[in-house]
Amino acid sequence: MASANVSALLKPVKIGPYTARNRIFMSALTRNRSVPTSVPNEVNVEYYRQRARSAGLIVTEGVLITQQGTEWPHAPGLWSREQVEGWKKVTDAVHAEGGLVYAQLWHCGRVSHPKAPEQIAAGVPVYAPSAISARGGKFRHIPGEPNATYVTPTAIDDPKKLIALFKKAAINAKEAGFDGVEIHGANGYLISQFLETGSNQRTDEYGGSTENRTRFALETLKEVIDVWGPERVGIKLSPAGGYNDMGMPLDDAKETYSYLTTEIDKLGIGYITFARYGEALDPVIDGKKRATVHDVVGTYTPLVKNPNTAVLVNTGYTAEEGAQAVEQGTAAAVVYGMNWIVHPDFAKRIQDGKPLDGFQRLDMMGLYGHYPPYPHTEDLFKGEKLAKLKEDLKKGYTDYPDADAAVPDAQDVPIKVGA
Repeated sequence: MASANVSALLKPVKIGPYTARNRIFMSALTRNRSVPTSVPNEVNVEYYRQRARSAGLIVTEGVLITQQGTEWPHAPGLWSREQVEGWKKVTDAVHAEGGLVYAQLWHCGRVSHPKAPEQIAAGVPVYAPSAISARGGKFRHIPGEPNATYVTPTAIDDPKKLIALFKKAAINAKEAGFDGVEIHGANGYLISQFLETGSNQRTDEYGGSTENRTRFALETLKEVIDVWGPERVGIKLSPAGGYNDMGMPLDDAKETYSYLTTEIDKLGIGYITFARYGEALDPVIDGKKRATVHDVVGTYTPLVKNPNTAVLVNTGYTAEEGAQAVEQGTAAAVVYGMNWIVHPDFAKRIQDGKPLDGFQRLDMMGLYGHYPPYPHTEDLFKGEKLAKLKEDLKKGYTDYPDADAAVPDAQDVPIKVGA
C-alpha cells in the first residue's frame, strides 16, 4: 500500500480533454531502438506497452520531424508512411492497456552532424537559427570518426520551412493514433536554439529582441494547434539551460522565459512542462558549468494562469517531493524520467510501496543500445542478423522486471536524474 506522503500522485488528473489515471507521468527518454531506419518496431511496441500499464501519461522519446535533424542513430521519426504505421502499433498497444500517449516532436538543429548517415541521406545541411557551433559533446556514430565534435551549422534562410515540418509531423502523429503531441522546446535543441541569445544572433524577425527570439516557438505551437486544437498540445521548456551548450545571463533567461510562458498561457494549450535545473544535464564547457541556475519552478509556474493549461514539473523529483508539489498546487502532475527506464511498473511500485531497485542494473549500453554502431551493411537488417539484432535491442530496454520479480532485499533509491 502506498504511504500517505505519496498519495497525491495517485489521484486522477485532467490533462486537456483526457483524465489520466494518476499524476505519475513518463518523460521523453532517448533510447535509440528504432532499427532499422528510424521506424518503430515490435521491440518499441513492447517497451511502451509495459509502461502503459501504470503511467498516467506517456510522452514518447523525441520523435524526429524530418530526416534532417538527427543527433542519434536509430531514433524514431514521423516523416514517412512506414513510420506512421510503426507508431500506430505503439499507440494501439498503449491504448489496449488503458494508457495515454503523446508524441514529442523533435528537431535537433545545430547538434546534428553533417556526416551522420541519416543527415547524408537527407541531402540537406545541418540547419540552425545562426551559424554558431555548439561546444562540448561528441558523436560516436560517425563512420571513421569516433571522436567527431559539433560543426558550424547553416543558418536557415526562412524559419517557416522548419515550422512546416513540425506541422506535417503533427498531422502524421494524429494519423498514427496519438492522443496529442508535445513540442520539444528544451535541452538545447532547435526551439531552445531560437530562444537563447548565445545560439540565436539573427537580425531578422526571428532574432534580437525577446519577442523575436520567442517567435519561432510560438509560431510552431500555433501551427500544431491548427492540427490538434490547443487542448491536445503540450510543450517542454528548460529555462535553466546547460545541456547542449545552452545558458543565458540570468536576466536574459528570466525575461525570455517569462515572456514566452505568458504568451503560451494565452494559447490555452493542454500543459507546459518546466524542467528544473539538473546537475547531470549541465556539462562543463571551457572549465565551467554552462547552466543558468535559478528557481525554474518558482519563477515561471505562477505565470500560468489559464485554467485550461496544466503545469507539469520535471527533473530529479522523488515520489515524496512530487507528491508535495501536487499537494501544494505547484504542479498538476510530475514527469519522471530515469525511473521509468529501469521500472516499467514505476507508478504501480509507488502505489504499492514497492522498492525502486532497477538502478543497480542501469548502464550506458542499457540507456542507448547494444546494437552495432554505424557504419552498417544492408545485410545487417535481414534474416538471422536482423533477428539477432532485435534480441540485442531488448537488453536494458524491455528486460527490466516488474516489482513481483524484483530483487527481494533491494533498497529504495531516490530519483536523482530526470529527463
